[in-house]
Amino acid sequence: MDIKAYVVHEKNGPYQLETVQLDDPKEGEVLVRNVASGICHTDEFGRSQGVPIALPLVLGHEGAGVVEKVGPGVTEFAPGDHVGFSYAFCGHCDPCHEHEPYYCDNFNAINFGGTAPDGTTRLHQDGQDVSMFFGQSSFATYSVVNAQSVVKADPEIDLAMVAPVGCGIQTGAGAVLNVAHATEKDTVAVYGCGAVGFSAIMAARVAGCKKIIAVGRNDAKLALAAELGATDVVNSKKTDPVEAVRHISDGGATYGVETTGVGPCINQAIQACKYHGTLLALGASGVIDNFNFGYEVMMQMRTVKGSCEGESDIKTFIPQLLDLYKRGEFPIDKIITVYPFAEIDRALQETHDGKAIKAVLRM
Repeated sequence: MDIKAYVVHEKNGPYQLETVQLDDPKEGEVLVRNVASGICHTDEFGRSQGVPIALPLVLGHEGAGVVEKVGPGVTEFAPGDHVGFSYAFCGHCDPCHEHEPYYCDNFNAINFGGTAPDGTTRLHQDGQDVSMFFGQSSFATYSVVNAQSVVKADPEIDLAMVAPVGCGIQTGAGAVLNVAHATEKDTVAVYGCGAVGFSAIMAARVAGCKKIIAVGRNDAKLALAAELGATDVVNSKKTDPVEAVRHISDGGATYGVETTGVGPCINQAIQACKYHGTLLALGASGVIDNFNFGYEVMMQMRTVKGSCEGESDIKTFIPQLLDLYKRGEFPIDKIITVYPFAEIDRALQETHDGKAIKAVLRM
């Protein structure tokens, strides 16, 4: 079928709204009429060829919509279901069998390889294959997605709120709830006031953490962090964040959640952890210059751990977060700005300028 999608034809090239052909769903897949898609920094990573994905390419990996058709063997979904979708995984490697699909052996090959899990694309243009992204390519009016990456959503919840939970929001929230398993005994310091960082702050409030420290460089965003649950805020342009966090937390944070991926920030986040504390690195990490690993990690018995997608089992964790949102305990609407599908460039620019925290396109 013919659909409309934003196609990228060259490295760092513009998003061009064009007609492409979408295959019917194969076995185990669903056809979804997209209603909304979040915009994530990972989309820009793909557009800039941070990994060499074959071009042309349709990006987008935080989709949500309404099921139009199901492929053979699909019994979990039916036409009319409201759904969101998340990362792709193979379903047959050891981590997938052990209910850890976020660490699928084939995660990078599938999500950044330009195909669906079966190794072929569902998108074409003028007889040429068009690469997929995260097995969904949700910057489009329709997507074909493997049912294992799809989750039902309460039809009472706006799909523009559902969409970004599939990546950025679950990444921050899951770091606190699934990876750290933070409790009321813990202090959590969050570095970076973007969608991932704010999601971690909201999750720490849900967990009842005794101290939730937001570290950033923008007073307005730090004020929002306090509204979303931070007990303390630190402007790293005005004060030494290591000293501030260690003072507030009486010796150091139990868990640091680093979302910026900036080398000096990662260094500071490690130093601000308590003895035997843990730093969860969520941003695409940069180089840490002059870092004393032996002292800052080994001698302090700290753990530095990377985390993917908040270790989210999407079939249970996404509904859990949406239920918290519906109950008013996880107010993601306060960080989301919705844009018409035709205004992707404005959404990107306002995200870059800091006017939007989490931009979501509505088809």
